[in-house]
Amino acid sequence: MIVAFPALLAGPAAAQQITGTPGTPGATMTIDGKQLPPEPPKFGGVINETAKDSKPYWPPSVVPPKGAPNVLLIMTDDQGYGVSGTFGGVIPTPNMDRIANAGLRYTQFNSTALCSPTRAALITGRNHHSVGFGVIGEMSTGYPGYNSVIGQESATIGTILRDNGYATSWFGKNHNTPTYLYSAAGPFDQWPVGMGFEYFYGFMGGETDQWTPYLFRNTTQVFPWIGKQNYNLITDMADDAINYMNGLNAAAPDKPFFVYYVPGGTHSPHQPKKEWIDKFKGKFDMGWEKLREQIFANQKKLGVIPENTQLTPWPDTLPKWDSLSFVRKKLYAREAEVFAGYAAYTDYEIGRVIQAVQDMGKLDNTLIIYISGDNGTSAEGTLEGTPNQMTAYNAILDLPEAELMLNYEAWGSDKTYPHMSVAWSWAFDTPFKWTKQVASHFGGTRQGMAISWPGRIKDAGGIRSQFHHIIDIVPTILEACGIAAPATVNGIAQKPIEGVSMTYTFDKANANAPSKRETQYFEMFANRGIYNNGWYAATTPPVPPWVLGTAKLPEINDYKWELYNIAEDFSQNNDLAAKNPDKLKEMQALFLTEAAKYQVLPLDNSVLPRLVTPRPSATAGRTVFTFKGENAGIPDGNAPSILNKDYTITAEITVPQGGAEGMIATLGGRFGGYGLYLLKGKPVFSYNMLNLKRYRWEAGVGSRDVFGDALKPGKHTIVFDFKYDGPGPGKGGTGVLTVDGKQVAKKSMPHSIPFLMAIDETFDIGSDTRTAVDDSYKLPFRFTGKIDKLTYKLGATQMTGGEQKLMRHALERARD
Repeated sequence: MIVAFPALLAGPAAAQQITGTPGTPGATMTIDGKQLPPEPPKFGGVINETAKDSKPYWPPSVVPPKGAPNVLLIMTDDQGYGVSGTFGGVIPTPNMDRIANAGLRYTQFNSTALCSPTRAALITGRNHHSVGFGVIGEMSTGYPGYNSVIGQESATIGTILRDNGYATSWFGKNHNTPTYLYSAAGPFDQWPVGMGFEYFYGFMGGETDQWTPYLFRNTTQVFPWIGKQNYNLITDMADDAINYMNGLNAAAPDKPFFVYYVPGGTHSPHQPKKEWIDKFKGKFDMGWEKLREQIFANQKKLGVIPENTQLTPWPDTLPKWDSLSFVRKKLYAREAEVFAGYAAYTDYEIGRVIQAVQDMGKLDNTLIIYISGDNGTSAEGTLEGTPNQMTAYNAILDLPEAELMLNYEAWGSDKTYPHMSVAWSWAFDTPFKWTKQVASHFGGTRQGMAISWPGRIKDAGGIRSQFHHIIDIVPTILEACGIAAPATVNGIAQKPIEGVSMTYTFDKANANAPSKRETQYFEMFANRGIYNNGWYAATTPPVPPWVLGTAKLPEINDYKWELYNIAEDFSQNNDLAAKNPDKLKEMQALFLTEAAKYQVLPLDNSVLPRLVTPRPSATAGRTVFTFKGENAGIPDGNAPSILNKDYTITAEITVPQGGAEGMIATLGGRFGGYGLYLLKGKPVFSYNMLNLKRYRWEAGVGSRDVFGDALKPGKHTIVFDFKYDGPGPGKGGTGVLTVDGKQVAKKSMPHSIPFLMAIDETFDIGSDTRTAVDDSYKLPFRFTGKIDKLTYKLGATQMTGGEQKLMRHALERARD
């Protein structure tokens, strides 16, 4: 359907048209867009023997249809329906309010329940299984719906708009590039700049430290926090987007832009600036059940849930607030204050980007889509919450109360890498059941969304209740811009766009029109749902997501199913399966039909076996790694893994006249990792056990050996040899540090990191680029000698097959 907006008058099927004087530098061309890129125009001038007898000709520039809007597509991270104030939450989000009040709120808009699958669907307009993202890339398998590769047959909205004359850019989180392609070796066709986005400024994986982010500009690692006090990526990202838009406006003010703006807030780690945390002091002392009641009342008042909506019951698996001690209440309230500060801070910086569009005078003709979250609120912070999410990723789910309270004041600062209690996550998904990762229920998939386009949408402040899905954003943008979905891109036939345009809802006369999305399936980890014309069938999650997938699961066909009439039961509170068995069977059959159509099959609930599926890797099977010279910023997936095995690190170095110090090799940092370095000329090996305890092997400490002094100029060989106390994960071992064949330190440690040493820290040789493994040195701690040769020799893993599966599962949870 093509709505008669002025920007759409040319229509996506319009024939190719040239405006201006053909052959002159100012000529432009609007294309029909069926083939991208279009055939290059033929030379239209005249070539004779001399220039004076010839006529030049300039090919026209491709531009969108006249009046096509700019597009600003915004999505936050890990925020369920009850987070934003715009949809009844207690956290003020005035900039989302601004979009909603100038445009429309959508109350039945849905995601996939997990971040990178949602993002793949958002940028392609196709279901997440259709583009290889049935789950995150760390769990990819050799099936079309699960290979984590967005194929050339599924061009992104970036490619389509770029080839139709838009300036395209991407700011913030990616997580749609296969993990084995993160390194400088490329190829880069699966990076944002290879997927149609001409400019990228952001991070590649599921999360990053906001104070010292693992950040890229296009394909180059950057370190913008160096030399800046109070740096935070949430602000820096807004600064970069504003500078980009201003530069574009100065160079080509008439060129429309597509800005894809996806900050890391509020995915863990929860790290807002302190002033934002302070704004919420005492605001959550009422506890999670009272919070739900308050959100629920706000939602009814705003009209973002129907008046007859019922608040789903509090689950028996989560504690009630009144059962907690005073100390626990104080701790948990602090966790929520930090999360709320992070959400509000993120919205504030989004507001600066929106204001920049207004300051350029382009707000009236800018389509702004603001989605609160890519899935429900995250339940990955354990039942208690944690000051270091790396502990949870390593299956340490219960920390001593003293350890938790020790981090009370620092919670959210650069000294912590925190996440909140599952109970808060459930509350922030009000009025629904469940959380992120659970695709069967709206607690995992319902997102608040607001859309404004002041020059076109006239029902300012209106509410729309049509049922829609994340795949509907691309066709909405294309129709608003008057651009066709291409039949071919680079000669590759394209899969059809599977979403449906939402532009029909922009008209006030269609405020209560039936939804054009009649059917939509949901699936994640074999939790399934199916929507059809007001009915919804769903499987009951057999285990909650916060048990890390280690519980025994039933056979797929033995899952219990629920049935809801959501036309009358907005919150999925009243299960009608027992009363309507025939309807349930009809919906189950429809799910299987949709699953076969969109590459959902084969269904698989055996999470752990999928984690050990062989997939492309630059390091698989290698036991010896050799490096020379300085080489910082190697992704952890390309680094030698020292987890759960014997290993030997040998550094052959040259110390110059005057001595040397600095980092020789490190992986990880403040929240877990190791480093081999010279400190005041003395060799040190430091092991950081998830910021819970540190172990050091240091020349000159506990030894009367002559090598306790600083290394003299010349060549030296430093060896750290570790014997692991396996079998099993996370066991201890004994390390021996030697210099030039002589032992200088020997020490045992009772435990080691079992599953995951780093997420956003890199393997650095010759310097330390992000955070330090201990407090004895200052970054970047560049090595002032010469690394002639660095060798890692790895023993065999000392984990059973089942333990290896658990390790991979921890990796998956860490990166979703």
